[in-house]
Amino acid sequence: LNPIHEGTHGIQALDLLGRKVTMQGGAAFGALFETITATVEEARGAGGEATELGDQLAAALGRLAETTGKLWADRDPELALANATLYLEAAGHIVIAWIWLQQYLAAAGKKGEFYEGKRQATRYFFRFELPKTGPQFDLLASLDRTTLEMEDSWF
Repeated sequence: LNPIHEGTHGIQALDLLGRKVTMQGGAAFGALFETITATVEEARGAGGEATELGDQLAAALGRLAETTGKLWADRDPELALANATLYLEAAGHIVIAWIWLQQYLAAAGKKGEFYEGKRQATRYFFRFELPKTGPQFDLLASLDRTTLEMEDSWF
């Protein structure tokens, strides 16, 4: 989803990365990972294209976990949250990919344009949208400080 208002988008991003991901030792984040992983395993068990889609989602989910760990490794909230909106976008793409994969699996073996539309929309998302998370995770994992180095007087 496109951010409706940059302030709201930023607040949601800070809430996700600063509170939701870390609360109760990451329990909610872990539960989401388990749920997505169960869908990945279902896709892998289905074989064929579903396996490929599941593998793609598993790789993206792995990058999310790795990047999250790196962001919080130094326990520096200012640095961890500096690019929170980018994190929100990447994490959101992974959740949407998971939802599309669920729809793909539900449509398996079913005939008709509606079901073919679900399968094709899933292919589109996995080929055009999910790959965008790679560069986002690269930037996040670099712990780039550009946004922190701005000076008020420059505005």
